Amino acid sequence: MATSAEGGIGRVVASVLAPLCVVSGAIVLSGFFFPAFVGEAVSGAAWLALALLFFSSGLGYLAVLPHRPDDAQSADRYLLKIRQTGLRDAIRTFLAGQDPLTLGLPVVVFVLFFGLQVALPDRTSAAVDAATGTILRTGGPLFVVAVFIAVCYCLFLLLGPWGDITLGPDDTDPTYTYPTYFTLVFTAGIAAGLVFWGPAEALFHYGDPPPYFGATPRSTAASNDALVYSLFHWGVSAWSAYAVIGVPIAYFVFERGAPLRVSTILAPFLGVSGLDSVWSRLVDTLAVFATIGGIATSVALVSQQFLAGISFQWDVTVGGTGPLLFVGGLTAVFVLSAVTGIHRGIRRIAGLNVVLFGLFALVLAAVGPRAFVVERGTRALGGYVVHFVPLSLHIGGEWVANWTVWNWSWWFSWAPFAGLFVAALSRGRRVRTVVFTSVVATAAATAVWFLLLGGTSLFVQQTGRADILGAIAGSSASEAVAGFALFASLPLGRLLSFLFLALIVVFMTTSADTSTLVVSLLATRRGQVPSTGSVVFWGVFQGAVATAVLLVGGAGTLQALAVLTGGPFAVISVVAVGGLTLTWYRHERGHTSVLRRGLDRLPSIQTHHDVDPPEEK
Repeated sequence: MATSAEGGIGRVVASVLAPLCVVSGAIVLSGFFFPAFVGEAVSGAAWLALALLFFSSGLGYLAVLPHRPDDAQSADRYLLKIRQTGLRDAIRTFLAGQDPLTLGLPVVVFVLFFGLQVALPDRTSAAVDAATGTILRTGGPLFVVAVFIAVCYCLFLLLGPWGDITLGPDDTDPTYTYPTYFTLVFTAGIAAGLVFWGPAEALFHYGDPPPYFGATPRSTAASNDALVYSLFHWGVSAWSAYAVIGVPIAYFVFERGAPLRVSTILAPFLGVSGLDSVWSRLVDTLAVFATIGGIATSVALVSQQFLAGISFQWDVTVGGTGPLLFVGGLTAVFVLSAVTGIHRGIRRIAGLNVVLFGLFALVLAAVGPRAFVVERGTRALGGYVVHFVPLSLHIGGEWVANWTVWNWSWWFSWAPFAGLFVAALSRGRRVRTVVFTSVVATAAATAVWFLLLGGTSLFVQQTGRADILGAIAGSSASEAVAGFALFASLPLGRLLSFLFLALIVVFMTTSADTSTLVVSLLATRRGQVPSTGSVVFWGVFQGAVATAVLLVGGAGTLQALAVLTGGPFAVISVVAVGGLTLTWYRHERGHTSVLRRGLDRLPSIQTHHDVDPPEEK
């Protein structure tokens, strides 16, 4: 809840950020679209600094703008609250409010990891890679089955009677309008992976086709199959992992009075009063580790993509300081956004994210190969539907372990924080609406992106307009350069590159500020609201982990460690589904399924026994 002091600080910060955004933005936009006008006035790494200043000051200004009380409706309806504290009390409040286990264990693990990475980098990477490879190969059936169960359960909730359950009292209004609800769910759950892999994944499958289809590399058939597998890895299967964590949390929070924690999914077995046990705290601690590891490695990886774009545009060599500047600037933005709260910075930047997403898609559709994208996209959607079940149950082989199982593990490692966030947003919504939004609507938006961007990449590669695979192979940034090589071959390439750079920053911000808020909640003692100091600490800690990755290396190793946490949460998701089903079977009778409701609305048809015989003449 905003105070007058907070509002005064916000106005001061806004008054500083606004001119910085205008001045740096004018230079960056001129350099992008009118390079001859700028000439040699700005060169070298100054472009990176100006680009970061422009994006950071713009997003920061958006976050600190004051809000009217009615914009957030009533403050008590928001679960993800922050206790505003002054600087004097921040440290004392932070230490008093933290759960020692949830605070200490992740910090110790990360410090130990980077210590080993510095002292024994080769052995550490080899050990983690060996463990990851073994788990992905031998544990492949676990992930495949868990994801398939998640999809089937979400389908049942969409059509079955329990989808009619309202989360909260029947007269409760949703906390957010539906557009805002969808925006927050979509932007928090997808992160920058969408922009990172959008132009690249289909190309990888085109060059190295999946064994399931057995197409010849770089053939027409391989391009069709590549789009099918892109949809499969980023479609309803992936988003279902979030829903089967989020729905149980939401139900027990709003219907049974459980705390807003990941461990709340254990309520059917421990009871609401037993959620303060060591087992519950370990689940929350594992969620904190998975979230920080996933976000930190994502920040480190997208820094490569952003810098690849800067280098591609202005031929800038930024050296070792470039990634550190990027991570520092991004950390400042998402910490500021998280501190301002869900109804200010987080909501506004998420809205900007969707606007940029739509604008980029419209521009690409206007200048790209529309006929090719529509024809191949339609065929890919059909193939996705036809082959969905066989693909979902396809187990075995190195390719499946490296792509499909890795993806499922990565989505499950993100499921704790994304699922908790979905739950916090869903008061007043029906379960059916929650599942439709977090699975169907988000998967549809993701499918449009991958068909549009992946289809355009395949067209450019197949027609020889650009050798994107060659650019990937010849770059130290690997797949990070794919998008910029693609845009250079299209009309309005500069505009597409600029929008793409903006999407990289904004998408990563919308996930990092959300994860910061969620981790702060999980690490705070039960019954207390996270303080400003807690939010700042965990945001800075995530940035510090990303910085450590860049300084000592091991991004892939840390990502592998984060992915390993997907295994426990895959198991937990199955347990959560079982516990929720048992609870609903006992306590939620009398609801109506979509199918039954549809049948009830059909007009009754009289049989001929009900019709009076005609009178004889």
